[in-house]
Amino acid sequence: MKSKEVSAADAVALVHDHDVLICSGFGPVGVPDALLEALAASHERTGHPRALTAIWGGGPGDSATKGFNRLAHEGLIARAIGGHWGQVPRMAELAIAGKIQAYNFPLGVLSRLYRDVAAGLPGNVSRVGLGTFVDPRQGGAKINAQTTEDLIDLVTLGGEEMLYFRLPKPQVAFIRASVADTDGNLSMEREALTQDTLAIAMAVKNSGGVVIAQVEYITEAGSIPPRQVKVPGILVDCVVVAPPALHMQTFGTAFHPALAGTMRLPLEAVPPLPLDERKIIARRAAFELLPNAVVNLGVGMPEGVSGVANEERLLPYMTLTAESGVIGGVPGSHMDFGTSINASAVLDTNQQFDFYDGGGLDLAILGLAECDARGNINVSRFGPKLAGAGGFINITQNSRTVLFIGTFTAGGLRVRTGDGTLAIESEGKFRKFVDTLGQITFSGEYAAKAGNKKVLYITERCVFGLTAQGLELLEVAPGIDVERDILGQMAFRPIVRNPQPMDARIFRPEPMGLKDSMLSITLLERISWQAQRKRLFLNFQGLKLVTPKDAADVQQAVEARCKEIGHRVNVVVNYDGFEILEPALEAYARVVEHMTKHYYDQVTRYSTSAFLVKKLGPAIRARGLSSHIYETREEAEAAL
Repeated sequence: MKSKEVSAADAVALVHDHDVLICSGFGPVGVPDALLEALAASHERTGHPRALTAIWGGGPGDSATKGFNRLAHEGLIARAIGGHWGQVPRMAELAIAGKIQAYNFPLGVLSRLYRDVAAGLPGNVSRVGLGTFVDPRQGGAKINAQTTEDLIDLVTLGGEEMLYFRLPKPQVAFIRASVADTDGNLSMEREALTQDTLAIAMAVKNSGGVVIAQVEYITEAGSIPPRQVKVPGILVDCVVVAPPALHMQTFGTAFHPALAGTMRLPLEAVPPLPLDERKIIARRAAFELLPNAVVNLGVGMPEGVSGVANEERLLPYMTLTAESGVIGGVPGSHMDFGTSINASAVLDTNQQFDFYDGGGLDLAILGLAECDARGNINVSRFGPKLAGAGGFINITQNSRTVLFIGTFTAGGLRVRTGDGTLAIESEGKFRKFVDTLGQITFSGEYAAKAGNKKVLYITERCVFGLTAQGLELLEVAPGIDVERDILGQMAFRPIVRNPQPMDARIFRPEPMGLKDSMLSITLLERISWQAQRKRLFLNFQGLKLVTPKDAADVQQAVEARCKEIGHRVNVVVNYDGFEILEPALEAYARVVEHMTKHYYDQVTRYSTSAFLVKKLGPAIRARGLSSHIYETREEAEAAL
């Protein structure tokens, strides 16, 4: 063949009865919809293919009729192994009704399994899922009674409990890209995400299967620059050019260059959210944001935290991410969820989960649907509704701090606020703090036993914390009666010791000034007076100065401490991981000059960053001050 281009009908004719199909697509983003439509049409017309096993990670669909919802026909699908099910409700209906065998794997596990299959490994071993419905002791991720084969085993490695996951051998891949050349090389420059496209293609090809790619355009062989080739043609069997209506960038956006990373949008024009219960919850969650933190925001209410962070001008001081692979910028929402505006990088999804599972997340903010007295959370299954876990288990199990956020009750809740207090005008019909969960998506017991993470449960009227003994009431909104509005609306009684009032700023319409308070609190924690050694230690590790105001905040905090000490001091400054942008550089050099003149005797500094040495050193030296920056703390202290 001179070209690998074929029609959609000819491509799906390569799919046979009983094949195992892996499909790319992260929720509403980057779904190979033309291939799915053609496969459904073939089955309706001929009755074939039939009895397929379908595997997907992010639930490629629009929550209605598109994407994998097109394949929700009895006879077409016999078994499904999915990560997120919320965007494919028609498939979920078949699973709940027991008309197909079905599993709900953690998204991150599925994502990494593609790589394991590609490498010829028998499966994936992970801690992810222990103590949840994924654990074989709690169902082994099976969705219904018709699903009998065990694909997850409890194993012990090095004396530690782990879960061993397996997938059936795949025969077909449906993937998607922007451009293909006639040799089948694929580039993804117009896509919002790279997803697991390469890993899926390699897994299926190395299993002896067929890889079918959906694209927008075909170009001559060799015309795609090698560095832009995301999937090499040796992995691709045929290419289908899709009509625009079946190749939308997301199911919410036909195409926008900002989602493809080829332009940046001004964020100042984004309007603030209205002050309702959703914004109240997002505002309280924003109090947990820290400078330089790497943050994951879940779908739904957690998306509002990025809006509050933008309104409070916090975004330059932290990095928001999504499990889809985006790093930086403002994560998209609704039918653009998984994308990011003004992202700084886009990783493959499996690489993002390497980072998450390895402990890279400082903070995760996710939804709160059901919670019990032990702090267990269910967000994945509610009777006949199957949402699926998605990346929830990976994220909550491995982030250093986890916030579960949601309204206290559901179904008709109305509140009144604006004056610094909160009043419940109409209570919700459904309780969220219940005796028994539909299933466990986050194990509070497992987290409490590990004892290495902070877990908060944030609602519009109160905040709970996870303890070894269970849920404890920590904060109460001004105007809320604890017995009537909190304890009276719960199926269990939490630990109540000495709850504090929630910050009144949360319940007023004007901005809260979080940037100033967040930075000043953090700065105070960074200043340590070692009285016995008569030494002031400034731990500026990981601090980021963006504007002259940030430099002034540093001066205010350090100067106040020096005035308390009452005499000139020797100073050691830790600049490891310190960042300073150009607008703040001159202002910070003036701060150093002022403090040296009025408060410091000797100053030594250390950092492993050669870039900082070259950038900050000359700015200090230009003011006639000693600018040497040592490599270690020991060297800096010895130089005093």
